[in-house]
Amino acid sequence: MSTPMILAILWVFAATATAMLPMRRQYVPGVALLLVAPVLMIWLGMVHGWLTGLVALAAFTSMMRNPLRYLWRRARGERPELPK
Repeated sequence: MSTPMILAILWVFAATATAMLPMRRQYVPGVALLLVAPVLMIWLGMVHGWLTGLVALAAFTSMMRNPLRYLWRRARGERPELPK
């Protein structure tokens, strides 16, 4: 098993553990996971092919849909509410 694949599996475990935290404690690890994910997906795509990178992108989008939706609304100028 390659290094990027092992790191991707660890990223999934970290994202799952972050999701189990109370909402107020999810922000810092969640932002870190959001920043690391594109680098990891590109690395996976370069080592294992574009299809693997595309599957990683789909998994990332599925797992991080709420933060991505929030960032999309902020980019459009809306003021979405944060959960308590």
